[in-house]
Amino acid sequence: MSGWPDQRFLDLVGSEHPIIQAPMANAGGVELVAAAIAGGALGSLACGILSPSEIRDQAAQVRGRAKGPINLNFFCHQMPEQFDDSAWRALLEPYYRRFGITPEPPGPLRLPFDAAACAMVEQVKPEVVSFHYGLPPQELLDRVKANGAVILSSATTVAEARWLEQRGVDAVIAQGFEAGGHTGRFLGSDPSQAVGLFALLPQVVDAVSVPVIAAGGIADGRGIAAAFALGASAVQIGTAYLLTPESLIAPEHKELLPGRPTVMTNLYSGGLARAAVGRLIEELGPVRDEAPPFPLASAAIIPLWREAQRRGEWDWLLPLAGQSAALAERLPATQLTRKLAADALEMMGSPVDA
Repeated sequence: MSGWPDQRFLDLVGSEHPIIQAPMANAGGVELVAAAIAGGALGSLACGILSPSEIRDQAAQVRGRAKGPINLNFFCHQMPEQFDDSAWRALLEPYYRRFGITPEPPGPLRLPFDAAACAMVEQVKPEVVSFHYGLPPQELLDRVKANGAVILSSATTVAEARWLEQRGVDAVIAQGFEAGGHTGRFLGSDPSQAVGLFALLPQVVDAVSVPVIAAGGIADGRGIAAAFALGASAVQIGTAYLLTPESLIAPEHKELLPGRPTVMTNLYSGGLARAAVGRLIEELGPVRDEAPPFPLASAAIIPLWREAQRRGEWDWLLPLAGQSAALAERLPATQLTRKLAADALEMMGSPVDA
C-alpha cells in the first residue's frame, strides 16, 4: 500500500504504514504487538513493568510471530523517595473491608529506564525505542542511539517538543489531552492548561523539524486523515486496539469502554492518567491529595481491582482508556490496522496498491 502524503516516518522506521500501536502495559502483550506488526504498523511493547529477561523473551516472541519493526517503550520518571501512604490506605480501607482483602504487594510498579534495561536494549536491538516523561540520562540515551535505534518521545506542549528535539530525538509524539493512559507531561506545565491534539499538533509541527506523530483520540480513518492534514507524519493509536481480541483485557472489560466517559485521574498510579469512569472515581472523585506520587499509588489500589475482577464486579475497575473507544471497530488487530490505513488513504484521495 502506498500513497501516504508524508513518507518521513516510514523512511525512518521501515513500517508499512505510518501507524504506531501504542504501548499499553497490562493490555498490549505479545499477541497484540505481533498482530499489529503483521498488519503493517509499528508494534510497541510496553516495558515499564517488565524485567530485563521478560523484555528479551517477549521481544523474541514478537519477532517469532511477525516480521517488521518493533518499538520498546520505557518510562523516564524519577522514583520518589519513601512516602508515607497511610492516608491513602486509610482512604481505601472501606473498600478493603468491602472486598474482604488484606492488600498484598501488586508486583512490579512502573520503573524508570536504567542501566539494566539499556543493556537489554543493546541485546535485543529493536528498531525503535520510545520514552515517556522525557528522556533518560544522557549516558543511557547515547548508548541507545549508538545501538542503532530510532528514538521517539512524547510531548504534551510545544516547549516539551522543542526540548526533545534539542536533545536529539528522531521524532516527537504529540500527545493530546484526549489520549488514554498516563499523560507524558514532564516539564511541569499546569495540568489545567492541557491541550487537545488538534490544537497541539499543528503547533508542534511548526515548532520542530523532526517528524511529528499524532496521539490522542484517533480511532478511525477520519482521525488519521485529519492528523495528516495538520502536518503529522504518523499516528499513534491505543484505545482502538484495546477492543481487539488480542488485547489482554477481559471481554467484560472491553464491553465497558465504549459506553463510559473518561476523566483524568491520579487514582490509578498517583500520576495523571486518562481512565474510564467507574465506581471508585464516582465515590472518591478523580483526583485525591492522599494518593502517593507516581507510581506508588498503584501498590495499594491494584489489589482492589484484582479482587473486583475475580468476582466479576467490573464496575469497580479503573481501566485506562482514551476518549475514542466509541469509534473503535471490533476487529482483529491485523485487520484493524489494514482497515485504518485503507480508510485513511481513501479519505485523503491517495492511490491504494493491493
